[in-house]
Amino acid sequence: GSLLEFTLSNHSFSMPVGRIEYYHIGPMTFKEFLHEIDSSLLKHITQFDFSNKISETAHARLLKKQREYFFTGGMPEAVLVYKENGSVTEVIDVQRSIVETYLDDFSKYGRQIDLPLMQKVFRYIPRALGKKVKYSNIAKEKKSKKIKEVIDLLVNARICHKVYHSHSNGVPLLAEINENIYKLIFMDIGIVNHICGNDWRTIHSFMESELINEGGLAEQFIGQHLLALKNEAPILCYWLREKKSANAEVDYVISQANKVLPVEVKSGKSGSLKSLQQFVLKKNNNTAIRFDLNLPTIQDVSHITATSNGNKTVNYKLLSLPLYMVEELPRFIDCLF
Repeated sequence: GSLLEFTLSNHSFSMPVGRIEYYHIGPMTFKEFLHEIDSSLLKHITQFDFSNKISETAHARLLKKQREYFFTGGMPEAVLVYKENGSVTEVIDVQRSIVETYLDDFSKYGRQIDLPLMQKVFRYIPRALGKKVKYSNIAKEKKSKKIKEVIDLLVNARICHKVYHSHSNGVPLLAEINENIYKLIFMDIGIVNHICGNDWRTIHSFMESELINEGGLAEQFIGQHLLALKNEAPILCYWLREKKSANAEVDYVISQANKVLPVEVKSGKSGSLKSLQQFVLKKNNNTAIRFDLNLPTIQDVSHITATSNGNKTVNYKLLSLPLYMVEELPRFIDCLF
């Protein structure tokens, strides 16, 4: 949180090779949040293995806690005040303090960067989650190079994270990324909601009534946790096909061992899987993953998909998990695929 990266990015001194170790510490995850707020629910996540069932009551309670996490986020101080007294007002105060501190630090560390532009980008990212970055949408009056410099600096400071388009033909995924095509997620979902102005009542009704950015929030939640699961450099990928009449986008693409797996994120209990099916067909995959609000299932899917060469049948295995179970994904992939 010190924005030391702002200084290091422009340093002129020599770094002591072999004496510096880097540790990436992110926000608290949902399981860590549960451990502090209601640890009795953890067993329904960590012990689930498809040979048993999660009761509707436990599922409803987990969805409720998930909504609370959407509001508080994983910043430790925000979780602490929520744990100690359940005060929504104090959580908001903590989030406000964090945002104001970052904005103040920009002026201290970012003297060679356009400060108003940096503040604009900082506030823009939470409102554009899951959308391909177009520099003209951020600041039409600024050169793309300047906007890119600011984004790269914020990425280095782990305030936001790039999700690169990868052709996803095999592992490693990063070998096929296009560095010019990417979308952004923010550092923490609670800070996202604070910047967007979503209050407690709005988030509490999430998944019961529509929010303008509910799809982006679900994508932020999953992306934030996929980053937490990575041991190596924290970089995420997605898949994008842009054609005049046949656009397709898969929210994330992950790899485990030699497996390439498309991941679709839904903010509700239903939704189309057209892009996922296009990916499975194009890449000849036989497995896919979906996150939504339903109880976990494994399905053998057979679907007729329209292509430029006529209709084709797509057959694949679909692992469907509730959003709150994202941290168990590596375990399920090992066991099931």
